[in-house]
Amino acid sequence: MLPAGLSGKAVVAASAANLGPGFDSIGLALSLYDEIGVETTASGLTVEVEGEGVGQLALDAGHLVVRAVECGLEAAGVAVPGLTVRCQNAIPHSRGLGSSAAAVVGGLAAVNGILVQADSTPLSEAQLIQLASQFEGHPDNAAAAVLGGAVVSWTDSSREPAGYAAVPLRLHPDIHLFSAIPEERSSTAKTRGLLPAQVSHDNARFNVSRAALLVVALTERPDLLMAATEDMLHQPQRAPAMPVTAEYIALLRRCEVAAVLSGAGPAVIALSTDPQLPPEAVEYGIANGFAVREMAAGHGVRWSSGVALHS
Repeated sequence: MLPAGLSGKAVVAASAANLGPGFDSIGLALSLYDEIGVETTASGLTVEVEGEGVGQLALDAGHLVVRAVECGLEAAGVAVPGLTVRCQNAIPHSRGLGSSAAAVVGGLAAVNGILVQADSTPLSEAQLIQLASQFEGHPDNAAAAVLGGAVVSWTDSSREPAGYAAVPLRLHPDIHLFSAIPEERSSTAKTRGLLPAQVSHDNARFNVSRAALLVVALTERPDLLMAATEDMLHQPQRAPAMPVTAEYIALLRRCEVAAVLSGAGPAVIALSTDPQLPPEAVEYGIANGFAVREMAAGHGVRWSSGVALHS
């Protein structure tokens, strides 16, 4: 049993999954961050939340960060008598920006601060990806939150539990990122339910080619982003559930901006070699309740034990 008074902190990024054709495999961390602090106490559980999710999130053992902290402690083979968990949330919830993955990765990484103070070995990046992806059921958001930048991730379903892994991509420096985040929320479970259990050979072949091209476009040939972000497997199926978002993506693409649904939506991510969005695209976003802003690629999760951040 670890003593009271140990503390850990983590700063973890939002993320956009899929980026069009890379369904459940390609992700991108974004420069919008949650901060999570954890402290061991003599007994009990206290959960405090500021920012996004205030008044909406559970303040007990059901809180996702608490569950992640407990998972991390168990994985490290240690236990604590009590916990205080503090969350400062900047990532909007239920918009397709990886808020749940950030909560899990942040909770797991904050455990590392406690482990270092207890002279125990911290969880590795591979362990963080594996444990966080087990919560999510797929590794794209979790891997981006752990590693930062753009990532390609994959699942080994032959294992029990499934194995998850990822590798980083070097995002081309000419790519500018923009987010358009609406007030409207959506449920990932609901929008995932819109997807068919089977897809045609033609659509599968289309997405395989575009996902492969997307890796090239993100790293070497940003001039190919328009073709590389085309998708047939999930965006057309989800469009009827979020018509304003679907029209915004169509408008951006008519303006030759590679726009995609961020995860399950309804947020939009645009990738462009132009440092500014077309005026008509900005005007549409503002008129329809989107917060439109330029973003950078987010850094990988950083954790500390109350001294200096580690990455």
